[in-house]
Amino acid sequence: MDVLMTLVGFVLHVDKYLEAFVTHYGAWVYALLFLIIFVETGVVVFPFLPGDSLLFVVGALCGVGTMNYPVSVLLLIAAAVLGNQSNYTIGRHFGPRVFQWEDSRYFNKRAFQQAHAFYEKYGGITIVLARFMPFLRTFAPFVAGVAEMTRSRFTLFDVTGGTLWVGGVITAGYFFGSIPWVKDNLEKIIWAMILVPGLLVLFGAWKSRRKAVGAQA
Repeated sequence: MDVLMTLVGFVLHVDKYLEAFVTHYGAWVYALLFLIIFVETGVVVFPFLPGDSLLFVVGALCGVGTMNYPVSVLLLIAAAVLGNQSNYTIGRHFGPRVFQWEDSRYFNKRAFQQAHAFYEKYGGITIVLARFMPFLRTFAPFVAGVAEMTRSRFTLFDVTGGTLWVGGVITAGYFFGSIPWVKDNLEKIIWAMILVPGLLVLFGAWKSRRKAVGAQA
């Protein structure tokens, strides 16, 4: 429970944690951020890390001169792309056996199945769209590997999605993160960045399930 509360505190107050880290450790913050983005996108059992809010706060810190904007964007695009490549490779290795896995502390079968259904419906563009959806962005490259999408095609969507996601969210934070209203309501904005995409995913899964049930009736 203590670990969970610490994680929630980090997600909701990531701006304060990052500022403190920069104050104490300086440029090591780039290594920490690279690791977080790589792990969130590259290890299928860590879909809960705060990717969107983290990138937005990084952009805000770049906007006030605490961090370097070009270095942050390029480094974290690399982390996102390499993370997806790692996840894809894991999916290619395990293949169809994944569908037999059960829920556990380290594997969310429902989230995996939602990502698989989304992938089956929208194909390769899922790799791009899923970048902006918590949980799905962790499972989408894994599912692409399971489905044996070719490495070259996957890489095209991987680089495109990673660039749009990292570049777009950091840039949004850069221009809007220092606005007083945004700073005063950052916790609410972070909640919105977590909940709104999640609700959209759940709504899409619900619609797909209703359609499937209607087709069977």
